[in-house]
Amino acid sequence: MSIWEVILAFVVVVLMLVALLANVLVLLCFLYSADIRKQVPGLFILNLTFCNLLMTVSNMPLTLAGIIYKSQPGGDQICHIVGFLETFLTTNSMLSMAALSIDRWIAVVFPLSYHSKMRYRDAALILSYTWLHSVSFPIVAASLSWVGFHHLYASCTLYNKRPEDRTQFVIFTGVFHALSFLLSLIVLCFTYLKVLKVARFHCKRIDVITMQTLVLLVDIHPSVRERCLEEQKRRRQRATKKISTFIGTFILCFAPYVITRLVELSSVVHINSHWGIISKCLAYSKVVSDPFVYSLLRHQYRKTWKDIINKILKRSSINSSALTSESHNRNILQLNE
Repeated sequence: MSIWEVILAFVVVVLMLVALLANVLVLLCFLYSADIRKQVPGLFILNLTFCNLLMTVSNMPLTLAGIIYKSQPGGDQICHIVGFLETFLTTNSMLSMAALSIDRWIAVVFPLSYHSKMRYRDAALILSYTWLHSVSFPIVAASLSWVGFHHLYASCTLYNKRPEDRTQFVIFTGVFHALSFLLSLIVLCFTYLKVLKVARFHCKRIDVITMQTLVLLVDIHPSVRERCLEEQKRRRQRATKKISTFIGTFILCFAPYVITRLVELSSVVHINSHWGIISKCLAYSKVVSDPFVYSLLRHQYRKTWKDIINKILKRSSINSSALTSESHNRNILQLNE
């Protein structure tokens, strides 16, 4: 193995471990907190977490083996199953992020009618569509034998080995990425930019009230005035940062891989194998970032996993004190004897 392959293998191992830990933590928070389970977005996050966990335990280990051994890991049947899962899970994850953005758009733009527009039944219908949409492409690819081990990405993924099917495969790949990556990106941009517009409008209203209050309060201390103005500035930046993170991570992680897959269809451009694996690792990094972007950094999830940790530590402390007390009583009995 070259130094580049060692580095890429190490990156995949790190991504795999962090993704497994973070997504399991999100799943534990969902199971532990009744409040999270009651919320409609929790269904979309649960579906996204399920896709991320399955991607972590199925596709990433085989990519690691492909980097190390530079050949197809396992037999053709295993590779076909993993390639099918890779196409299904990637599409499902993208559409789940689009569903989360639609939920936020309805909640912010139509707050009074949110509970009537986005119910559990509506969320279940959206998830049913994402599953139907996601499974249709790998079924077509598997039926046409367009799934296999691709040396450029060291992964079991969409791959056409027959030159006579090149035109059909190019059309299929273009439609697949248009209805998965591009469609999800358009939905993300539309919904989150609408959310940002509403957030900025509310910030302006709050800023006007704040400035009027500061003008009326003549005797206010300068430090208090500075803190109010600083909070005003942070409030304006908060929504922009969050929305930039949602859209930015989606583009940064998926765009290089999708563009590489489309450029690869042209026989004119030669793609370096190291770049192919790097673009695949960037796509895998979305599995790592999703738990933090959509869940673990939010106040409710932070509170939940802190409660879980405190409960575990408290139980451990109680057990430890009980064992100490039992040992102390046993020692006293032995002395009395």
